[in-house]
Amino acid sequence: MNDFEFRTVPSLISQTGAAARLGKIIRQEFPAISHVLLVTDAGFLRTGLVQPVIDSLETEQLKVSIFSDVIADPPEAVVLQAVDNARDLQVELVVGLGGGSSMDVAKLIAILAGSDQSLSTMYGIGNVKGKRLPLIQIPTTAGTGSEVTPISIVTTGATTKMGVVAPQLYADIAILDAQLTTGLPPKVTAATGIDAMVHAIEAYTTKHKKNPLSDMLAVQALKLLWNNIDEACTNGSNLAARQAMLLGAMLAGQSFANAPCAAVHALAYPVGGIFHVPHGLSNSLVLPHVLRFNASHAAELYAELADIIAPEATGTAEQRCHAMIKAMEDLAVRVGIETRLSQVGITEKDLDQLASDAMLQTRLLGNNPREVTKEDARAIYAAAL
Repeated sequence: MNDFEFRTVPSLISQTGAAARLGKIIRQEFPAISHVLLVTDAGFLRTGLVQPVIDSLETEQLKVSIFSDVIADPPEAVVLQAVDNARDLQVELVVGLGGGSSMDVAKLIAILAGSDQSLSTMYGIGNVKGKRLPLIQIPTTAGTGSEVTPISIVTTGATTKMGVVAPQLYADIAILDAQLTTGLPPKVTAATGIDAMVHAIEAYTTKHKKNPLSDMLAVQALKLLWNNIDEACTNGSNLAARQAMLLGAMLAGQSFANAPCAAVHALAYPVGGIFHVPHGLSNSLVLPHVLRFNASHAAELYAELADIIAPEATGTAEQRCHAMIKAMEDLAVRVGIETRLSQVGITEKDLDQLASDAMLQTRLLGNNPREVTKEDARAIYAAAL
């Protein structure tokens, strides 16, 4: 039994319709608060699903401000603009309402709005100083698990991403409400769902910090996600399936927040950064090829996960491992998302840059079951092409 530490958010609410009770929740948990900032993106704001949340806040006489300029893979400029906005408004509590990008920006607003520490000094692990504003996270996709992680990813250059990782980024409350996810298109549901599965798979097989709690969460997450993703993609109005997907993504988030991700994410980041491919799809595109690369070092663990993903598989651990990888490949085909890098505009001439950029992700690569060299990374990209 290895020694380990485990952290997560102190309060979770998993209930369809809970977002429309946000005002009451804030009044109960933070009675002195009077001014709330909602952080979202323009697309989600247009859906009209934000209005019941705003109404619930105003019913409780809470002042509401909205920052809706979040974009996918948020660059530093957007984060700093949001922080300046929050300071000018003197907001007292931050609510992330959206996908991973909105929740990541919300974390950094909560940290930076009352701090004189610069964002550039926070990158890396454990570099945040001081406290933050109260923070509530409400995901609108079942994917990133950002509502329960202490990680915020920022696009720092033209194509590069860096992470802020610190316990202060854990929210006070995470709220899972399937009503906010019913409008997600099937392809987005599929890609974000596979992203969540990647979190569970990588947490279960990570070289560092894998522990009994993270394993338990990863297994339960994978069961919920695998058993509900087809229904969520084909019948998006099924609230039970949608709520199960949210719960699965959250459990996977709790798992990888404590047993961190590895080479799938390391190789996905350049695909997203250079070619602006959504994060979940980037993960899905490289997933089977990284799993095959890792199989020589992680076949036993992959075989254990095959009991969930490919329960009909028999034989040796290696055979069950490859059945699990094939099942993940088949899922991507079945739900209709792209399966080759060439389908998102990547060609042979791009592979060297992708490999070089992937090697910068040392925070992630160090967790992989098998060491990844630049040549390995290029070969994995070539297999995915």
